[in-house]
Amino acid sequence: MVGTPSKQQLSELIQRLYDTHRSLDNGKLATYIPELGKVDPQKFGISITTVDGETLTAGDAESRFTIQSISKPFVFGLALETHGLAQVRSRVGVEPTGEPFHSMIRLDEQSKTPSNPLVNTGAIAMTDLIKGSGPQAGRALLDQCLGKYAGRRLEMDASVYESEKATGHRNRAIAHLMLHFGMVGPEIEETVDLYFRQCSFEVSAEDLSVMAATLANKGINPKSLENAIDEKYVKCLLTLMLTCGLYTFAGEWAFNVGIPAKSGVSGGILAVVPGKMGIGVYSPLVDSHGNSVRGIAVFKDLATELKLHIFECDQ
Repeated sequence: MVGTPSKQQLSELIQRLYDTHRSLDNGKLATYIPELGKVDPQKFGISITTVDGETLTAGDAESRFTIQSISKPFVFGLALETHGLAQVRSRVGVEPTGEPFHSMIRLDEQSKTPSNPLVNTGAIAMTDLIKGSGPQAGRALLDQCLGKYAGRRLEMDASVYESEKATGHRNRAIAHLMLHFGMVGPEIEETVDLYFRQCSFEVSAEDLSVMAATLANKGINPKSLENAIDEKYVKCLLTLMLTCGLYTFAGEWAFNVGIPAKSGVSGGILAVVPGKMGIGVYSPLVDSHGNSVRGIAVFKDLATELKLHIFECDQ
């Protein structure tokens, strides 16, 4: 990122990008979780939070939606803090899969270890690590963890949770296969239930920008000044977000945008510009990869106009 644009310039830029891309209507709602098929497809919000704690927004930046897979890097971070790098790395790899996020193929093909913590197999392994001694313990850890990043207590969307619980048979199948390989403990229903809960927390684009800014600020929330994660683990999260954060679009994202990010099928994308800012975008129409159509368009333009790519030669 060359130079630092003023807050006024950033505000004008995101408003312009909102106006430019709000008419994009390709993509579909993620109806495989039935409750996600009921949201307003025209919702669209952009938010930037700088590392000095100022937040700028455009559009529906305060509209709430469920965090879904954007929770995965934060739960990975919680597992690292709870168990340490060596134990976590014994339970999950760090390689991109090239497969859809809910694939279980590589569990059979390779080392019987999930490829990375940002696909469902690895995320379920991480949830199993942090669930603690019982259902209440795991829920309390999740509440505390995500709340530190957002700077407020996040609420769970009960209707989305129930929808995921009623239809999430593939994730249950993944958990059973992982139990077969000795990758998770026998309390499968407890682990999968906690996983459904972590995906069902409500956030906004503004929340995502604050959470991203916390990672940009070495793990310290720039608004509350509370430490959300030990600085030594921030690079672990950002590395996985850069290489694995956009499902089967991760390589294209790294090539064209080039900053750590994580998307979710509810239409959110969170991205980190280390030392500078966090960015959150929400629009629920998603492409075949499961990424927000408007969100991808916004980030491509941001990367070009602000020279965000980590390998821009004139930084």
